[in-house]
Amino acid sequence: MTIREELELREREVLSSYAVKSADTLGRDRPISPDDLRTEFQRDRDRILHSKSFRRLKFKTQVFIAPEGDHYRTRLTHTLEVSQVARTIARALNLNEDLTEAIALGHDLGHTPFGHIGERSLDHLCHDGFRHNEQSLRVVEVLENGTGLNLTREVRDGIINHSGKLQPMTLEGCCVARADRIAYINHDIDDALRAGVLKDYELPKDCLKTLGETHGQRINTMIGDIVRESRGQPFVRMSAQIQAATDALRDFMFEKVYRDGWRRQEEEKCDRLVTALFHYFIDHPGEMPMEYVQVSYLDGTERAVTDFISGMTDRYAVRLYSQLFLPDAFPVI
Repeated sequence: MTIREELELREREVLSSYAVKSADTLGRDRPISPDDLRTEFQRDRDRILHSKSFRRLKFKTQVFIAPEGDHYRTRLTHTLEVSQVARTIARALNLNEDLTEAIALGHDLGHTPFGHIGERSLDHLCHDGFRHNEQSLRVVEVLENGTGLNLTREVRDGIINHSGKLQPMTLEGCCVARADRIAYINHDIDDALRAGVLKDYELPKDCLKTLGETHGQRINTMIGDIVRESRGQPFVRMSAQIQAATDALRDFMFEKVYRDGWRRQEEEKCDRLVTALFHYFIDHPGEMPMEYVQVSYLDGTERAVTDFISGMTDRYAVRLYSQLFLPDAFPVI
């Protein structure tokens, strides 16, 4: 018996009847030979972790654009926090932690530079709109390595259905969707307080009374509530009281941080930058890297330009804009 087979047997013996067992995966679009050491979901996790798209998350905005401090979240640290929260929930519910981790690590691979500012810009520019969850799926199915990562159907489903009102097909995917919201609400509060955008006394008192006064207390409350409410059940959810407080805290963040005008000038700059790059490469598709030129032949120029821009890091987008639209520095006389 191989180590993989031992792991698969252990899953059948230990995991909940509602968990997805690695040996029962719905499989990949392109079948591959089994691995002696790793289950299929462990292989998916490793493929995502070693991808270029994952490494680029280090230099993509979460909320704060090009922060000067070293402790603000990036899209990569957000992804790692989502993974930690989701794995904690999955482990407590006896679900498949490897599947959960793979979905969590891949859920934001298609996110744009400049966070949701860049996402809104591309959504306005593209005829079919732009949604980062759909782009994340496109990254793992098509763009990475030129042929995609050939992930299992369960992981791909969790990636496309992690946001909004979408419902993943697995409870492991539901863990990631819950963890994504838990992570961003709480770490964005932490970053907003650090930046001075929020003050402690502005946080809604009724939410803090229910969820906790500190970052750690709130996360513990949310996770613990999900586990108590969902253990042994065919769903992953919060109790009505904790869900209401979480939703109210999220609404507060949208009003005071995500949609408030404190960074309007920076948002306008990012929008102009993304818009200028988009129109430039629509007119000059041959100047994109060859892999995107090839995409333009298959799927059209707009699709290729969207893929190119959404894959950029913040700093690469700024550097490219400077090269294309700003004059070289004049020599000092």
